[in-house]
Amino acid sequence: MILLAIDCAASLCAASVYDTDAGRELGRSVRDLGKGHAEHLMAVIDEALAQADKAYADLGRIAVSTGPGSFTGVRVAVSAARGFSLALKIPAVGVTTIEALARETRDAIGPRNVLAALDAGREEIHAALYDEQGAVLREPAVLTLAEAIEIAMSGDVALAGTAARKIADAAKVDRIFAFGPELATSDIGTYARLAAAKEPGERPKPVYLRAPDAKPQAGFVLPREQK
Repeated sequence: MILLAIDCAASLCAASVYDTDAGRELGRSVRDLGKGHAEHLMAVIDEALAQADKAYADLGRIAVSTGPGSFTGVRVAVSAARGFSLALKIPAVGVTTIEALARETRDAIGPRNVLAALDAGREEIHAALYDEQGAVLREPAVLTLAEAIEIAMSGDVALAGTAARKIADAAKVDRIFAFGPELATSDIGTYARLAAAKEPGERPKPVYLRAPDAKPQAGFVLPREQK
């Protein structure tokens, strides 16, 4: 089966074409944009398909990073994945940024419980804890720094993500932590490999652990007409 993975959850706009039967990547395109994912995503996908010598009709599954991450970037990628799924009549599979970071950590340092944690600002950390096989021990949630430290100290736990060093430094204990990637997202190939091993289920949807900043201004809402 040929799988297309896309990621817009952080600064990267990335696509990978992956052969699940052979277990190898056929083509990829990655642009470090910061923002503007919606304008570049289709070109990035086309570049990856061209490098793999594949067309949309060859695809059997879509994979997408579902966050936590950039509110707009996640929405762009998930909307595209669901659109492709509908148009091509193929399943779409979501992979969170933090489970991908945990997978890369295990690939780098071996089987280990991993706390994948992203610095979300406002003294918030978006994190989840995974066991040495990748099963979820603590679901993605908004944590305080103190809560993240408590989890990190709960056993032989490796740290990954943009908040990893912050957690280790704040712990102030005589302990050397193992670290995975201290990034906001993973290599696009990691998303492809994780999605290839998943059974398709519900359509992917964004993982927003924090409510959007933009909210309706109640003072400007017009009253409903009474009938």
